[in-house]
Amino acid sequence: MATKYNKVKTTNDLELKDRLVAINRVTKVTKGGRTFTFAAIVVVGDEHGVVGWGLGKANEVQAAIAKGIEAAKKNLIKVPVHKGTIPHEQAAKFGGSRVVLIPASEGTGVKAGGAMRAVLESVGITDVLAKSKGSSNPHNLVKATIAALGEMRSPAQVAQHRGITVDQVFNG
Repeated sequence: MATKYNKVKTTNDLELKDRLVAINRVTKVTKGGRTFTFAAIVVVGDEHGVVGWGLGKANEVQAAIAKGIEAAKKNLIKVPVHKGTIPHEQAAKFGGSRVVLIPASEGTGVKAGGAMRAVLESVGITDVLAKSKGSSNPHNLVKATIAALGEMRSPAQVAQHRGITVDQVFNG
């Protein structure tokens, strides 16, 4: 399923904050002994509707994180955030991970687990209910959450598609 997200071109005026989701130590056994490398999955966002993820691999943790941040800056997407929450309910799947995002009223907070929480907070969502089913692999959870956010439509887009005003979208 090839979906088209609202890609954001990387510009220097965006102030992106990075969050480390997971670090994985990988061991390779060779004739000379064990070789350790690190893989880091990182989420970056401006907390105003822009988010991206990246995977960095290196021989040291700091280098892996730096590579992950650079990779995350290359695939940013724009997400419609409406009054601190998402405009509508959305489900998505990646690999064995399934996520469901549900809008919540003001003051609810971010009800989500580790990997999903990092993505939702990076995008600037303050009130949301999130549920993950299936695999809890952080890589797949981050990708499924980004996929769900990428499929979100703003109230203006829904109104334009239906041929009505934004007020009619909310008032029926």
